[in-house]
Amino acid sequence: MKDSYCILPKIKSPRDLRTLSREDLEKLSDEVRDFILEKLSPIGGHLASSLGVVELTIALHAVFKTPEDRIIWDVGHQSYVHKILTGRKEEFRTIRQYGGLSGFPKRSESPYDSFGTGHSSTSISAALGMAAARDLTNKRNKVIAVIGDGSMNSGMAFEGLNNSGHEDRDLIVVLNDNEMSISRNVGALSGYLSRVLSNEFYFKVRKDVRGVLKSIPGGESMARIAKKMEEHAKGLISPGMLFEELGFTYFGPIDGHNMSHLLKAFGNIAKYQKPVLVHVVTKKGKGFLPAESRPVTYHGVGPFNIKNGESKVTAGCAPSYTAVFGEALLKMAKKDPRIVAITAAMTEGTGLSGFEAQLPERFFDVGIAEEHAVTFAAGLAAEGLKPVVAIYSTFMQRAYDQIVHDVALQELPVVFALDRAGLVGADGPTHHGAFDISYLRHIPGMTVMAPSDENELVNALATALSLGTPCALRYPRGHSVGVEMDKTPSVWPVGKGNLLKDGGEGSVALLCLGTCLATAQKAVKRAEEEGVKVSVFDARFAKPLDEEAIIGLAKSCKGVVTVEENVLQGGFGSAVLELLADNSICRPVKRLGLPDRFVTHGSQIELKKEIGLDEEGIFKAVTEAGR
Repeated sequence: MKDSYCILPKIKSPRDLRTLSREDLEKLSDEVRDFILEKLSPIGGHLASSLGVVELTIALHAVFKTPEDRIIWDVGHQSYVHKILTGRKEEFRTIRQYGGLSGFPKRSESPYDSFGTGHSSTSISAALGMAAARDLTNKRNKVIAVIGDGSMNSGMAFEGLNNSGHEDRDLIVVLNDNEMSISRNVGALSGYLSRVLSNEFYFKVRKDVRGVLKSIPGGESMARIAKKMEEHAKGLISPGMLFEELGFTYFGPIDGHNMSHLLKAFGNIAKYQKPVLVHVVTKKGKGFLPAESRPVTYHGVGPFNIKNGESKVTAGCAPSYTAVFGEALLKMAKKDPRIVAITAAMTEGTGLSGFEAQLPERFFDVGIAEEHAVTFAAGLAAEGLKPVVAIYSTFMQRAYDQIVHDVALQELPVVFALDRAGLVGADGPTHHGAFDISYLRHIPGMTVMAPSDENELVNALATALSLGTPCALRYPRGHSVGVEMDKTPSVWPVGKGNLLKDGGEGSVALLCLGTCLATAQKAVKRAEEEGVKVSVFDARFAKPLDEEAIIGLAKSCKGVVTVEENVLQGGFGSAVLELLADNSICRPVKRLGLPDRFVTHGSQIELKKEIGLDEEGIFKAVTEAGR
């Protein structure tokens, strides 16, 4: 730790914060920012969001008695400061590294991590559940949900708010607003009034006045009028009316980088025993100019130069699958005016920035609202358009019912482009695209494709757009293989794979689905050097299967090995087993894929080695099947 750190080395737990002066807490904020930059610059991580909540996190832990008081971090990518302050400072250099700290709150990691997160908009519902449990068990702790303005536009967040207001329990929701800024004049007035309105004396006077009004003849109507006047006065200077109508007492906006204001407001609000929403305005990337000016770029960043923010990662020779998808979709959309693109707050992450820039009227970012995105796409498809919904595999899980009820049941031609399918790496189990084959394969009328390289990805997209029925294609995070691209995309025959190598009678039938094919081919080369004959089949489709080809290979082979980057339960290998069983074909089958557990975080290479989905694991399975 740097010699310039004076206060941070003394912080072993949040209890130490409660002994510090406001000036020392402000000094600590500067040290924490320097510490985050120092530790993340060699390894990367969620930078901009973490820098933006430094004062807010320190103030929360300084005022509330954690871990007895519960803090739930929505999504959790802004929880780095929280981890540093709660006894994990020395391990922080391992964050998101294999065997190190998780990049998100994780209950098994620390008692201060009250609730595990990774997907957005869950904090309010979880916090209300904790508050209800507290009341049922006669405890007196506080429960605080910290949610960003992006997460607040999700339907689940409003469901939680609505129910929380109805329940009328002791609950604090901190809205971390890092999109809007406070102008000097309005901000000063709003900040002053919020501090006044959160004051215990004001709250007591307001309660007493209402009590007096209600006790005199005609006083009920006078009390209602007084409340309406107060609400309208608040509405003139703050956006809190919506939350007030939902049953919350609203305070804000508060400058989220002013330690004095935060400590005062939280100190007053901690005395309330009702639903309270505190609107805190922060700046993403605060204190690091490159992140302040480009918060989206520095939301999740690789290793970077701490002096100028430039990336230390040398770009690979092959483009990412995401970039290939985005470019191909844009080209196809320019030729077909019926194609529209939809994403859920992941424009850059799904490679659609170019589409948005060049075809803005046909691009829709619906915010963090996956369920709405799918049904919105169904509406577009019902009117004759060709919607392509580009969402990470792990987030598409949230829209399962809409896929079934609003798309598949009506046989609407919606294309689901599932980015980050398979193991994503450092983000870990909350973000691995581990289940999409399993949760899509059993839906009637759904076609499920997994291209093996970037050229095949473009062909798969062209195929999906030609079908006129529901279809999903999955592709991983990271750089593509680097194959030569066709000048014109091909449309595949539905349910037909590609036999790349015929090993003949008595060979091992290696059936691959998706981009694990390149690794499998390296393993095959080694196996053949050991005298093992191997047939290599690129399945392309998880549904429908190429039944004729797979049955033919199975009948003539010594054993079958299936390879996929999806959980084994209900995945491609399971589909092959079902096919063989239905046709009374008995052959040894070894399935390689994700195990029946949540795979940890780490690099993709490390994780594939752990679960036997690397070259060595495939080589071992093939050679054993060939004996």
